[in-house]
Amino acid sequence: GNKTWSPDNFEVGGYRGEIPMVEAIRFSLNTVSVRLSQYTGVSRVAAMAERLGIPNVPSHPSIALGSVEATLLEMTGAYAHLPNGGHKVVPYGIMRIRTRDGKEIYKRPEGDAETVLAKGVVEMMNYMLVDVVRRGTGTKAAIAGHPVAGKTGTSQDYKDAWFIGFTPQLVTGVWVGNDDNKSMKRVTGGSGPSIIWHDF
Repeated sequence: GNKTWSPDNFEVGGYRGEIPMVEAIRFSLNTVSVRLSQYTGVSRVAAMAERLGIPNVPSHPSIALGSVEATLLEMTGAYAHLPNGGHKVVPYGIMRIRTRDGKEIYKRPEGDAETVLAKGVVEMMNYMLVDVVRRGTGTKAAIAGHPVAGKTGTSQDYKDAWFIGFTPQLVTGVWVGNDDNKSMKRVTGGSGPSIIWHDF
């Protein structure tokens, strides 16, 4: 028959009514993310994800909750646009290749300064993601004396947990899960991944 898709709020008791976006992100309130994506248009959310380096994003309501299969590198690269002032970021692993005698046969070209996020969007997102670490689900990633911003994530059935965080100098993503895709024992993005991120 016709089933209606409905998001769950992770460990949140009851409906909270209207709340500021900063509070919704602070506590990872899934229903707010879904309502916002519906308000702006799911296709626009998908287009933004692709612009930030996450390919093949379908226009389904569940993308607001991270239902898209994305690698940790793609997700970390997407977040890297925020400390980079909204300028395009393309993750890479090889800077240059030289022969044994020192002849350079490859050098990664300099990236262009294309802007993919407006300054105001970057400032608002950074403010909200700093709040996640100060008072929300990412408090275990906080580093005394250093500005830290980030976001936790936990998939249904505890199959995946992650924390992607950044300081002004460094962006790092941590994913925790089982190779066989089995559920973990209540591991959330705010527990294991945030602690690993902090210790790194």
